[in-house]
Amino acid sequence: MPLDPFFAERLRTHRVYLLRQAWRSLTSRLTAVRPRVGRPPAADGVPGAASAPPAEAARTADAAAKPAAKRALTPRERHRKAALSWDRQELRTVGTPGPPIATTEHRVPVVGYPDVRVRVYRPSTLAADEPAPACIVFGGGAFRIGGIDYPTADAACRRRAEASGVVLIAVDYALAPEHRYPTQIEQAHAAWEWVHDEAEALGIDPHRLGVSGASAGGNIAAALTLMNRDRSRHPITVQILEVPVTDLTGRWIDLRATYALGVPAFIAVRELVSVARTYLGDRRRARESYASPMRAVSHADLPPAVVLTAEYDPLRRDGAAYAAALRRSGVEASATRYLGVTHDTPIFVGALPAARRWEAEVVAALRRI
Repeated sequence: MPLDPFFAERLRTHRVYLLRQAWRSLTSRLTAVRPRVGRPPAADGVPGAASAPPAEAARTADAAAKPAAKRALTPRERHRKAALSWDRQELRTVGTPGPPIATTEHRVPVVGYPDVRVRVYRPSTLAADEPAPACIVFGGGAFRIGGIDYPTADAACRRRAEASGVVLIAVDYALAPEHRYPTQIEQAHAAWEWVHDEAEALGIDPHRLGVSGASAGGNIAAALTLMNRDRSRHPITVQILEVPVTDLTGRWIDLRATYALGVPAFIAVRELVSVARTYLGDRRRARESYASPMRAVSHADLPPAVVLTAEYDPLRRDGAAYAAALRRSGVEASATRYLGVTHDTPIFVGALPAARRWEAEVVAALRRI
């Protein structure tokens, strides 16, 4: 099906962004290998310190003495700041704000890893004295950006909780490369155990729990179901996976989707390899089942799955192949491919009919819990 006209200008902007990223990567590599002619020798581990003029040395000392709040942002910090700003604009222009439902925040300890923050969204329609169904949620962002404070993520949790009558528990897992795999999976499992331990205080039914995730969050959600099977065996009513990446080796990447968008294959591959390297550190770990749920030795005894994919998304085969693997293991799984749309379709509920239909399917799956 042709790409929905809604994406025409967005596609042009996305192509420009990818080309700029590729060019910056190439020029930075060339700069790194270029001979450093005329550079003064280093002293005490500081390049050029021995022969720096007094004025320059003074400026260097002043910069080092500045408080951390006034230092220049790193490229990654600038990228995350820009991503948050973009997300805020997306909610205003093509998204839909969430209703003002009750939320609470908690910090969950994780043995051997950083604590993880979670936010609980409680629908206004729930009776205070009746344990409610709940779903733990992991947002996307290529493992490098995103979080529960992103406006579109927060709005989606509010809308979906209120529409489904299900308590949503969003997990603010740590970002790479500062924190690499398996930090995020261990945080997910700790949050999962915390939900069970605190079920009564949270007003939820521990026998009616689901797991949900989008993109990188879909990877974490699927890995959590494997870890739960291997460690805890708590009941999971359903796993909802939206445009998930299920194999970080790239085995199921479908470059026909990017070709159809006019994005050169080498740029798409470069981006996907970068995501895996940033998250894993050592890409050989992509063969581990908690990094790539598709590669689990067995998919038996996992919860029923609802998988949603997009036609113009190189991850479309990741989702479809994972649903097929679940079915081969006797697990109930459905896979729906939305035609004419892209990877980030769920954000556009304020402007795209397919996005509203997508969210309705997610809400219907939540109501199964």
